[in-house]
Amino acid sequence: MKNNIVTIGGSSSKNSINKMLAEYTGGLLKNATLDKVNLNDFDIPLFSVDVEKERGFPKDLLALNEIIEKADGFVISLAEHNGAYSTAFKNVFDWLSRINGKVWRNKPMLLLSTSPGIRGGQSVLDIALARFPFNGGNIIGSMPFPSFNENFKDGKIVNTELGKKLDVLVHKFEKAF
Repeated sequence: MKNNIVTIGGSSSKNSINKMLAEYTGGLLKNATLDKVNLNDFDIPLFSVDVEKERGFPKDLLALNEIIEKADGFVISLAEHNGAYSTAFKNVFDWLSRINGKVWRNKPMLLLSTSPGIRGGQSVLDIALARFPFNGGNIIGSMPFPSFNENFKDGKIVNTELGKKLDVLVHKFEKAF
């Protein structure tokens, strides 16, 4: 039986490099079906306890929560905006935590980040590595992917060293099931 892996690119960009990296990485898994989450497909208002009190949980949030619930694991690549999560990801994360504080349900997770810069989103990755375990993140492995535009071309990794590092993480992630 194949594992249901949810991929998430933590950005609202239509051409998100983090979405590309998450989906590419998910595609490396041998025994998985992918549920590719695009944050733009969910109409979720800016989080506010007032909005929650007045309107309850948005229906698109409930739909996303159901996807999270049915997942066997996650491949998440986070965009870095000013050294932290993108607003789109943080908003969804905040809303999901109101339904279930253990957002990630203690399911295996491969956590990535990328950016055009040489640090590859290391700052946001550090934040998530410290935060996600409190929210049910069972992080099997993590990796910043630097200089995306130089190291990922035509839908694949062109930097051999980075490709090998990612393959090791993918293999470790597959063993978690």
